[in-house]
Amino acid sequence: MHYQQSSESWGYYVPTVRCMGSDPLERVVRLASESAVVIFSVSSCCMCHAVKRLFCGMGVNPTVYELDQDPRGKEIERALMRLLGNSPAVPVVFIGGKLIGAMDRVMASHINGTLVPLLKEAGALWL
Repeated sequence: MHYQQSSESWGYYVPTVRCMGSDPLERVVRLASESAVVIFSVSSCCMCHAVKRLFCGMGVNPTVYELDQDPRGKEIERALMRLLGNSPAVPVVFIGGKLIGAMDRVMASHINGTLVPLLKEAGALWL
């Protein structure tokens, strides 16, 4: 896997996906399981920006895949839409390799107090 540093100051690296098999859904599953917190994002999406800010503000260092910077990003985006039942494809958050969902699910988990325990269980948060 090749990493290039993000031009923004999020404090994480933006992986550029290379040939990882032909099935986009398999690629999503594999990428989602490689880090404690994985966000599939589009760099110009305001909701993606908000979810990245949420995690960084909590002291979590997510791995972010900017789909608009990946030549096969549209394929991954379609696979994410299938996983989410045709709802908007980004942002999509995985914690500990498990699909949490889009922004609404992440915010609901944050508000009801279940997000922090998930992050601790995945090893993304220690406090």
